Amino acid sequence: MCGYAFAHIVNLSGLATLNEVNFAVIGMAALMAGIIHAPLTAIFLIAEITGGYALFVPLMIVSSLSYMITRYFEPYSVYTKKLAVKGDMIIHDKDKVILSKMHLKYFIENDFISVKPNDTLGSLVEVISQSHRNLFPVVDDEGKLFGIVNLDDVRNIMFSSNLYEKILVKDLLNPPVVTLEVHQSMESALEEFEKHKAWNLPVVEDGKYAGFVSKSKIFTHYRQRVIKDNILPA
Repeated sequence: MCGYAFAHIVNLSGLATLNEVNFAVIGMAALMAGIIHAPLTAIFLIAEITGGYALFVPLMIVSSLSYMITRYFEPYSVYTKKLAVKGDMIIHDKDKVILSKMHLKYFIENDFISVKPNDTLGSLVEVISQSHRNLFPVVDDEGKLFGIVNLDDVRNIMFSSNLYEKILVKDLLNPPVVTLEVHQSMESALEEFEKHKAWNLPVVEDGKYAGFVSKSKIFTHYRQRVIKDNILPA
């Protein structure tokens, strides 16, 4: 329809005289080449059906362009799209397909005990004694993440009781190297993990602290998905 419409408009404008049928045939080949990602099939099939072997060169040009442009925006044909998304087909970018099915919000861990910026070292030590984690998010009353206290950073002073009332949490915290968004793609989240060489990163939602995400947990789930898709032996 686009090929026919283009030729018809040019003819009406008087700029040139084009064969509308030929342009319709070329448009058919371009559409097929783009949809099924098979330019040669489109060229020979359209030429055979219409008997338009005189159009071989324009069919080759248009079909090739259609195929290249379509592949840039859509790597799968109409036949392989659903299979690739479901993970039922082994493809070169299988990793991206699996990661696209994994949503960051389902990997958030909320068992990190938070502390406030103005809490004392004594309060922090009490929190440490109740936690099985090494990271302690520093959050204000409005839920905003100020930073993170790492157990290793306070280990050398946590038994100095004379400092319990003198040192505040805000004196010990480190600003987060990066924060992830709840709705951030898993692929970009993993890029942040690799970029900052981190194993745990904080997650925020609408500017408020939501929890932490562990790279090891993501990798464990990823491996389970790969095994489920029968790519690796269990």
